[in-house]
Amino acid sequence: MSGAQQPEAPQPEAPQPEVLFERRGRLGVVVLNRPRAVNALTHGMAAAMLAQLTEWAEDDAVETVLVRGAGERGLCAGGDIVAIYRDMLDGGDATARFWRTEYRLNSLISRYPKPYVAFMDGLVLGGGVGISAHGSHRVVTERTRTGMPETTIGFVPDVGGTLLLGTAPGEAGTHAALTGAHLDGADAIHLGLADFFVPGRRLDTLARALETEPADDAVARLAVVPPLSELEAERGWIDEAYVCDDAEQIVRRLQALEVPAATAAAGAIEAKSPTSVKATLEALRRARARGPRSTALEETLDEEYRVGVRLLAGHDFREGIRAQVIDKDRDPHWAPATLGEVRPEAVEALFAPLGERELGLADTVRQSLEKERV
Repeated sequence: MSGAQQPEAPQPEAPQPEVLFERRGRLGVVVLNRPRAVNALTHGMAAAMLAQLTEWAEDDAVETVLVRGAGERGLCAGGDIVAIYRDMLDGGDATARFWRTEYRLNSLISRYPKPYVAFMDGLVLGGGVGISAHGSHRVVTERTRTGMPETTIGFVPDVGGTLLLGTAPGEAGTHAALTGAHLDGADAIHLGLADFFVPGRRLDTLARALETEPADDAVARLAVVPPLSELEAERGWIDEAYVCDDAEQIVRRLQALEVPAATAAAGAIEAKSPTSVKATLEALRRARARGPRSTALEETLDEEYRVGVRLLAGHDFREGIRAQVIDKDRDPHWAPATLGEVRPEAVEALFAPLGERELGLADTVRQSLEKERV
C-alpha cells in the first residue's frame, strides 16, 4: 500500500442564505438570493426581511435601503407556489403563516421611515410587487415584466395588489388584474406601480451612488424619460369595457368592441378561474372605495388574507397551480367552470370575517397611529 497522501474529497459548498443583507456606506442592501427560482419568496425570506428592515429603521447609520434580486432573471417571481401547493395538500396552515408575515412586511415597507429603493428589473410578479411597489423609490428598466397574474392559478391579487390596481388610472388596473397580463416598465409607471425608468446598464451605478448620495438625488440623476405606455394608449377601450362591476358584462363589452386587443382580453378572462375573476373584481372595487384612508393598505391586506385563506381550502387554487407548474399541462378544470355558474353569495362568503383567525393589521396600525398622536 502506497504511503502517498490521497487527495481529499471535495467538500460540498455551504448553502447560501435565501436573502442577503449588507451595509455599504449609508446604504442597507437586501438581495433576494434564490436566482434559480427567480428569487421566489419563502416564509423564511419574508421573516428575515421583516426583522432586518425593522432593525435598520431605527439605525441612524442607515440612510437608505435598496432591495434587488440575485441573478439575471428578475427581482422576484412571486411567492413559492410549489411550496404552497405542497402545503395545501397538508391543510395550508404553513401558507397562512407565511402570508401573515409577508403582509406585515408589505405594511412596513409602505410606512418605512427612510427611502426604500426597489430595483424592479426583470420579472416582478405577485409577491415581488409586494416587496417593491409599496416602496418610496420604485425603479423599472427596459427588462421589467411585472404584473399580478393570480387569476391564472385560481387565486386573487394579494400583497396589497388589489389596492394598487384598484386605484390605478381609469380601469387599467382592472384590466391588468382580470387578465393577469405581464406589463413592461412604462406600463408599471402608468399604473402607479413604479416611479422611475432607469436603463438596466445603470443599475449598478445607481446602487453605488446610493451609498453616499440621498436617494432622491441619485435616482433623479440616473433616470430617463420612460417609453410610451401601450396600456395608456389603450385607455379608450379599456375604460369603456371595464367600467361596470359585473365580470360577465365586462366580457360582453370587450367582445362587442371589435378591437383585436379587447377580443384577446375577453378570451384571456374567460380562460381564468371564474371564481378568481369574480372575487378579484369585487376586491378591486372594495379597495377603490377605501380611498386615501390612512389604513387603506392594511384594511386591504386584512381582506386579501380572508379571501386567500378561504381559497386555500377551495378547488381552483390547487388546480391552477397543478396545471401551470406541477403537471404543466396548462389545462385547468375550474369548478365552477364558467362565470355564469359562480353564485354571488359564494363570492361574498370569501370576504366574510375570520373571527379569531383575523390578520388584524388595520387595528394594529390604528393603535400605533393613536399612540403617536398622544
